[in-house]
Amino acid sequence: MINKLLTIAANTFTETLRQPIYAVILCFALLMFLLSPSITMYSLDEDTKFLREIGLSTLFLTGLFIAIFAASGAVTEEIETKTITTILSKPISRPTFIIGKFLGVSAAVSLAHYICTLAYLMVVRHGVLEAATDTHDWTVIVAASVTVTAVLFITAFLNYSYDWNFPATAIVLTSIFATFAMSFLLCIDKGWTFNPANNQMSLFDVNASLLLLLAILVLVSLAIMFSTRFNIVLTLIFCVGAFLFGLISEYLYMKIITSYPHGQIWGHVVRVFIPNLQVFWISDAIYEGSVIPASYILTSILYAGLYISGILFMAVALFQKRQVG
Repeated sequence: MINKLLTIAANTFTETLRQPIYAVILCFALLMFLLSPSITMYSLDEDTKFLREIGLSTLFLTGLFIAIFAASGAVTEEIETKTITTILSKPISRPTFIIGKFLGVSAAVSLAHYICTLAYLMVVRHGVLEAATDTHDWTVIVAASVTVTAVLFITAFLNYSYDWNFPATAIVLTSIFATFAMSFLLCIDKGWTFNPANNQMSLFDVNASLLLLLAILVLVSLAIMFSTRFNIVLTLIFCVGAFLFGLISEYLYMKIITSYPHGQIWGHVVRVFIPNLQVFWISDAIYEGSVIPASYILTSILYAGLYISGILFMAVALFQKRQVG
């Protein structure tokens, strides 16, 4: 069973990387990171904090849309093209299929999130040119430029010589070369000297990205569940709705329990079925200068794990009764 699960997950991961929409969303996100220092330089005295908020927002939205399109392509498309009948005709159970699809999509979304996180950390390291005397961080610019150039040349060579898929190859190579670039930036400061203590990287940004990844995985599970019954358009609508309501779920809970009869019951229903994404969104901490404690991260991991488990259980239940023949 484990081998079948891993095979489905690996195939889903590969297929997701080869989807054009995956590369388009990722490229658009990287472009937004590139432009964000110029966008945030007119916010008077909050430039760096505004840069962080835009960067985290870009991370969140990128994960949301990749999750929706990847999950829809992984499940809905196979149902509509009838290829799922071939898969289920083999000794593969429906729960194995759903969980394998979730793991494959989650891996692809996590890879995109990792690449975007590295881009976000580079942008924050470079910072905003708040004054005329500020200078560019050429270590960041050179590291990013070398990464992009190397990825394009190697991918083009592999595509031409061995017919490797261009988007998938470029994405994997980007994650590798960007990791080397970030390792370089962690050790080399703005003055091109070895100075790891002054690399201007913050653990806050890493923790914020980790929390957003948890929220994105929750959205992946929801997208998988919706795609077992609906097409890509409805899946998109329901996932965006869950995203928006998830950001205000605490407000909805308080509003319901104070404004309606039997509000306590309906309020708890809202808390159970609508994920509280505000738990993972910590933009307030950016402006308050708060530190994210390890206990908060562990609690968030537990909450996300329990919610994902419940959603996947519902997805399996919905898919068990789905006619696919």
